[in-house]
Amino acid sequence: MAYVTAVANQKGGVGKTTTAVNLAAALAGLGAGVLVVDCDAQANASSIFGAKTAPGEAPAAGLFDVLAGRAALAEVIRPSGIERVDLAPASIDLAAADLELANAPRREFLIAGALEAVRDRYDCILLDCGPSLGLLTLNALAAADGVLVPVQCEYLAMEGLGALLDTVNRVTNAFNPRLRLLGVVATMYDGRTRLSRDVAEQLRNHIPSMFATVIPRSVRLSEAPSHQRTVLQHAPDSRGSEAYQELAREFAARTGIGVAT
Repeated sequence: MAYVTAVANQKGGVGKTTTAVNLAAALAGLGAGVLVVDCDAQANASSIFGAKTAPGEAPAAGLFDVLAGRAALAEVIRPSGIERVDLAPASIDLAAADLELANAPRREFLIAGALEAVRDRYDCILLDCGPSLGLLTLNALAAADGVLVPVQCEYLAMEGLGALLDTVNRVTNAFNPRLRLLGVVATMYDGRTRLSRDVAEQLRNHIPSMFATVIPRSVRLSEAPSHQRTVLQHAPDSRGSEAYQELAREFAARTGIGVAT
């Protein structure tokens, strides 16, 4: 059965989608079968994998259709363009999820229920969460085995970390006793600045599950989404690509996913 990971942080701009898609590509490069579920109405992961609906187009079936009971998850999954990586895409319809699904039975477990039919097809499932602690993120946490938290190396980016960790504890107690904090990964790290070094050090001192790998601030990482590619495709020899490959090895060791070393 796949190890399910929610890539979550209620603060925007910290590298959640960048981490989800590049970690997926790096794990696939190690031989793992990966499903990325885009749980964000902004659909950035879907865009990187070439599956975002263009303006004026009728949206293809995606995660909202699954949550609303109009489709099974297996029916909306599509190839990502990367070998061994599949995608369950999002659309703007997800923006209405909190309202539309407010009265749904067992509304906190809709994603967990949808995943049951496909968990045996993959080694890892990554749930790319939006920048909120709303119903979709709650669903992702209720479905996950672990939480991976990207944190930008700036002081303001750390402010919401406590709220997220408190939410993880609440979900563990109320909905999902197997959920655990898999780890925090420092993103947008610039070793030339004292700020980045100080923030990374504070994270190491206060978060026992901090990943050793740090993700650097990188032009290649920033460029890749505009080409609808991961950094491993766009600039395979770049520092960003190497960092996500290292994170994938560390991630696999923590989760027990069988991959090539």
